[in-house]
Amino acid sequence: MPLCRSLGGGLWELRSNLGNNRTARVLFFIHGARIGVVHGFIKKTRATPDDVLDLARMRMKEMQQ
Repeated sequence: MPLCRSLGGGLWELRSNLGNNRTARVLFFIHGARIGVVHGFIKKTRATPDDVLDLARMRMKEMQQ
């Protein structure tokens, strides 16, 4: 079952289990009446890498302008 949580600063994470110890992640934000998807990846470890979060936040800022 998909789960959603806030990553702070307006960035959200939607996650879904794929099996074989893998999880799909989609990072998005909500701006007005729109949803902006900024990154998606398959996660194999417990922690989300900082470079992935930095990239998503940078894309979010670009898309909001």
